[in-house]
Amino acid sequence: MKKKQICIVDYGVGNIKSIINALNFFKNINIEVSYNRNDIIKSDALILPGVGAFSSCIKNLKKNNIDITLNEAVLDLKKPILGICVGMQLMAESSEENGFHEGLRWIPGKVLKMNTNKFSKIPHVGWNNLNYTNNKNLFNEKVKNKNFYFDHSYHFVTEKGYIIAETDYKSQLVAAIKKDNIVGVQFHPEKSSIAGLSFFKNFLQLVS
Repeated sequence: MKKKQICIVDYGVGNIKSIINALNFFKNINIEVSYNRNDIIKSDALILPGVGAFSSCIKNLKKNNIDITLNEAVLDLKKPILGICVGMQLMAESSEENGFHEGLRWIPGKVLKMNTNKFSKIPHVGWNNLNYTNNKNLFNEKVKNKNFYFDHSYHFVTEKGYIIAETDYKSQLVAAIKKDNIVGVQFHPEKSSIAGLSFFKNFLQLVS
């Protein structure tokens, strides 16, 4: 069986080493870390990590026209992509973190500062269970009732139709979104132990 080519998009931010360590549990994939257009286009699936501020992340994505390459791979070629934490937030239309910034505009919605009047302690750091609203392929029995690790102060606000999981943090927070071949998670599967590995496995099974 031919191994699937997974490209972790390297744009200068993100917890890439931890993602590689998690993906190394799977023997049917080849992992590449790159921002090169040819590497991204030839891959079977992409992972878009993200750590830090939205503003610096989107700025780095625009270096070397990585955002343009991603649009080609994701929107035109329909390659599956998984955005993690800020990598998910970059898929929004905009973010208010450190001023107003346009996102990749793949999924309708915006990234807003979490409000202490609505949510619990900010930033949201720690382990939380998920409420699955849709998509049994990504959230099956193996991840049901499992906790995932979160670390963020901003959250993705979008339409219900794109939300496939939420977490209860005094109020409901978007934990995962999906639109066609585009998947994003606010939690860190690479830091979520067995539950995170199960989620990665489910995502990889979506890759043809």
